Amino acid sequence: MDYGTSFSRLCGIVEKLRGEGGCPWDREQNPRTLRGDLIEETYECIEAIDEGDPAHIREELGDIFLLVTMISYMHQEEGAFSIPDALNEIAEKLIRRHPHVFGELKEANAAGNMDSQKVLDNWARIKVEQEGRKPKDSVLDEVSRALPPLDRAFKLQKKAAKKGFDWPSAAGVLDKLREELAEVEEAIAALPSAGGFIPGEENLEEELGDLLFSAVNLCRFYKIDPSVALQRTNVKFTKRFTYVERKMKETKTAMEAANLELMDRYWNEAKGQV
Repeated sequence: MDYGTSFSRLCGIVEKLRGEGGCPWDREQNPRTLRGDLIEETYECIEAIDEGDPAHIREELGDIFLLVTMISYMHQEEGAFSIPDALNEIAEKLIRRHPHVFGELKEANAAGNMDSQKVLDNWARIKVEQEGRKPKDSVLDEVSRALPPLDRAFKLQKKAAKKGFDWPSAAGVLDKLREELAEVEEAIAALPSAGGFIPGEENLEEELGDLLFSAVNLCRFYKIDPSVALQRTNVKFTKRFTYVERKMKETKTAMEAANLELMDRYWNEAKGQV
């Protein structure tokens, strides 16, 4: 498998797109303008993986390769670092952090004395002892604050659970979820019926946050990534709603609250198909 030729071809195309006589749109971009595209393409790749369609997965991975290469090349243009610098750095990091594959722990690994937890513990030790990373005051400090809230909640809970701060069974998580839902209902009941500014709105926001956090915890307990689960639901909702739109259009019926009963019937039809 000739990896080098394929990647060199991609790099050459990116260089041409960014160069004189290249594409005006590509030349106008910078790492910050491509941030949203990187997130979007990643989720599209996740969707393709969920669908189990190799051709679609290949296409979406190609889009991610393009964005990663483009962003790296932009930094190369500025003289910050080169594409080979980025590739060599991750290669060296992988070798350094896998001594059970490339280094002094190969024999222990071959003898079956290494498991996933030992690998993770060793990974954390290497970051401090060999890479000079500053030890964190709290294990939760290891979770980036730049993560989207849903992903950060998931990782915070995983970190806490590794220290033994976890429910002994799923029953406790479910009870907590019910408790948080009841508190949301109480917060809603305490709201005035009048519109406009809602006194106590911050309390409802807090209770809804607690409910979401508990739902994420239930996902974690069953080893389900909440972002992936939510994305699947987004896709499912989109397909079903699109079906409702199509059926309403076919019957020349307006999509409005007055026709909710009909829309609900079409929604149930969609549930049997999607």
